[in-house]
Amino acid sequence: MSDISIEGVRDGDLAAILRDFDRFWGDLDLPRYLHHPMFFLEFGDTAFVARDTGSGEIAGYLLGFVAPTGDGYIHFVAVRDDSRTLGLGRMLYERFEKAARDRGAVALKAITGPGNEGSVAFHKRVGFTEMVRVEDYGGSGRTRIVMRKPLS
Repeated sequence: MSDISIEGVRDGDLAAILRDFDRFWGDLDLPRYLHHPMFFLEFGDTAFVARDTGSGEIAGYLLGFVAPTGDGYIHFVAVRDDSRTLGLGRMLYERFEKAARDRGAVALKAITGPGNEGSVAFHKRVGFTEMVRVEDYGGSGRTRIVMRKPLS
């Protein structure tokens, strides 16, 4: 792998991510339709990829937006299986945090399942301090952990 650059999404990135979907998510039962084009088109200024500058391949990505509540919401962050020890998740979060701050965000917000200990640990490492267990999150019948990181 060559050098990695963190940059905004561009045309063709959604298709590339979906082609390599299993490399990002493994055997996790995650519906592809949750990677809606709106994150690339309407919220493209707050969606980022970690791109291998040599091959142009996407090694990681973050899809997010800034909600009217002032939360910079991280919808998905994923790093490809061969790039997981490079710190790309942290770099993507840092880039998103800057973009969210520039748009007036007062906090970052992410959601995960209660069994996803890796996600909870990662979010604690990058400064998320509020972890709230919410039963029946959004009427889904599923419990979720809502995580927040206040921005000063």
